[in-house]
This record gives sequence, structure tokens and C-alpha cells, in this order.
Amino acid sequence: MGIFPKDRDLSLAPDRVQIEVRASDLGLRPADVAIRLDNFLCRYLHWRSRTSVQNLIRDGFVEVALPTPERPGGPLTPRVEKRGGKVLPNATLVTVHIPPELRIPEPSDTCDGELSILLEDDEVVAVDKPSGLAVHPSGRHLVGTLIQRVHARYRGDEANRRLPIRLCHRLDRETSGIVLIAKGNQVHRSIMRQFERRQVEKEYFAICHGAPEKGSGRIDLPLGPATASRIHLKISVNQNGLPSVTHWRVLRVVGSYCLLACRLETGRQHQIRVHLAAIGHPIVGDKLYGPDDEIFLRASAGELTETDYALLELPRHALHNHRLVWKSPTTGRPCEVVSPLAADLDEFLETR
Repeated sequence: MGIFPKDRDLSLAPDRVQIEVRASDLGLRPADVAIRLDNFLCRYLHWRSRTSVQNLIRDGFVEVALPTPERPGGPLTPRVEKRGGKVLPNATLVTVHIPPELRIPEPSDTCDGELSILLEDDEVVAVDKPSGLAVHPSGRHLVGTLIQRVHARYRGDEANRRLPIRLCHRLDRETSGIVLIAKGNQVHRSIMRQFERRQVEKEYFAICHGAPEKGSGRIDLPLGPATASRIHLKISVNQNGLPSVTHWRVLRVVGSYCLLACRLETGRQHQIRVHLAAIGHPIVGDKLYGPDDEIFLRASAGELTETDYALLELPRHALHNHRLVWKSPTTGRPCEVVSPLAADLDEFLETR
């Protein structure tokens, strides 16, 4: 059973979804299925944040129909469930009613914006995302996002319009470069499993302040919430955090700036940005991990000053997803996609 109606417009968010807990989808035996309601929904409602999912549950918008031994395969009786920690067994049917105020607005013409396609086959589409384009709807960026543009691309394509189009990973709005998108749930599960097992090769370009003394190196610093910061989404080096490893090598030194290739051994939030700042080489233009927290707060309020722009030197942080390598879920053969350094970052180096 699918999550959405078969004839739905893929560029629109639904007002209701219905999902069955399936052992096969979770990679478990039926008897071993025991998943929290909030965790289960976060796997599928990928356009909503975890907090939003928990609020939907708490406010009574989620119904759960548990299977009963007395009537195997028979109709299930749904009941409102307000506990995110409710454990669901196999064959549970979950219905989520999304209230109007939380629905993503109908897309405008911006959802039909151009896409730079780096690779497309029967399994995936790899898009070269420009800086400034949000990957998915969130916060103030609700329409014209990358995933909406991809959905709009397939509206008239009968071969693809019924396939679930799923993001395999995300990039920050200001980060440019490769975004990998799966066609269908099986492909998505396979590639996501590769990401989780650190089997996907990920290499970024970053322009940083200063040049490391050596030509290459390894940063092994655990990362966790920046508890001392007023900014809730900020990450910092934290001895109680998650193990995080970044490998880097110098590609080019231009004056007081350096172009690095950064390979991720782990994939933590903001990992490259935090790691480079921690070793004294913050990324150019980084509002969150650059000069001070006040710049980020002013940027969020749309109140950056001329002095702020002068300190930042770039209107966005100089980070670009350059290369991804994964294995085809069908053939097992390596697949590679490469994106050259974004034009604005190349121009920055050329004009120093």
C-alpha cells in the first residue's frame, strides 16, 4: 500500500497520509517489529521536521489502528494516539491528518524552475543545486524548493509520475552542488542504507581562511550541540558528542585563502564547517561558524550591515558538494557523479 493516492500531483503536499507498518520495509521479521510512532512517521513524512511530527501526534492529528489476533487480515479500528512513544507492531495502520495551517502552500510558477541535471537513469536523478535554493520546504522557504521542482519535472512523465521521488540526503540552503534523489522506495532504501553504513564516498570543495601548514590531514573531533550558544541549531566540538572524521587536502592557495577538498568519513550536521573552524580555518562567508553569533542572528532577521558583508566577503558560505560515489541498487556497480566548483566560488578565487 502506498503512502499517497496514486493519481496525486507530486508537486503538492498531501492533507492526509496513510501508512502501514511493514516488516519488509524495515528490514525485520514480522515478530521483531517494535517501532515508536514518532520514529516511524519521521521515516515517511520527510517534508516535516521531527518537532512538527511530534506536534501532530500531541495535538491529536494521528490515528493508529493496531492489528488484532482475533481478526487477522480483517478491518482495523483506528483510534487517536497522542503518545509519540507508542510502540507499533507489524501491520499497524497509521493515518496522519495534516491541519491546514501546516500544509505547504500550493506551488507557484517557481516550482517549474530550471534544474541542472548531472545524471539521470532508471534509479536516480542527480541535480546540481545552486546556492540559495532550499532542498525541501521548511521555515520561510515553502515553495520553489528543489524537491518541488523535481516533482514538477515528472508531472507529465507517465513512466515516473507514480514513483515516490525521495531525497537520499540534504544540503544546507547556501551549499551548492550535488543532491542525489531516488526513484522509488526500494532504490531509496538501498542508497540510504549505503549512507548509513558509510559506503557512499562524499567529497566537498571548501574555500577557507588561511592555509594549513601541511598539504593534507585528518580532523577527528566529536560533534554535538553548541550548548553555550543562543543559536539552537549550532553544532560545536563536544567531547560528549558523536565521533566525526573529516579528511582534507589542499588543492590551491590564493593569497590568504585556500581551496580544500574535504572527504567525509562520517556525515554529521555541519561537519565540515565546524571542523574547519575548529582548526582555525573557517569557511569564507559562513554566518554561523564565522566571526560571531550576532552575524547569524542579524542574517536570520534580514538585518545584515555593510560591515557584516565586508567581514563575510561572500553572500553565502563557500562550500560545494563536488563528488558522490555509490553502488547501483540493481547491478551493484559503482556510480559516480561530479559537479565542478560553482561559478561564484571560482570567481572569488580568480579575483583575489
